[in-house]
Amino acid sequence: KNLKAILRNLSPSLRDGDYVFATFPSMLYGERADLKPVAAVREQEGLTLIIPRREADENGVNYDGVYKMITLEVHSSLEAVGMTAAFATRLSEQGINANVVAGFHHDHVFVGASRADDALKAMEGLQAEAAAE
Repeated sequence: KNLKAILRNLSPSLRDGDYVFATFPSMLYGERADLKPVAAVREQEGLTLIIPRREADENGVNYDGVYKMITLEVHSSLEAVGMTAAFATRLSEQGINANVVAGFHHDHVFVGASRADDALKAMEGLQAEAAAE
């Protein structure tokens, strides 16, 4: 798909719940499945899990910020060029941070919880602009 077609079908969807990023320096992948992670990243410093805030609070897991997850429902290829840049630019123009996790079928954008509605509107605006072209 070309970028315009992807943006016309972006279909951002704000998911329920709050999420946090937590790091575990000496943990192996799968050890804390009880925290119900939605994503995991192995880094040199340890394992980062993105988990529901409720799970973190109930299990005494430390975290810094609280995020909302916006899923881009468009089916885009992992080889698509420009989609992340397009929405990241739009969000940065409004001072909204974005942490993107690409799944096989969808991209998931974690934005500061207090700006989630603004982020959703910005991405919906990007979709509307692409549809009008």
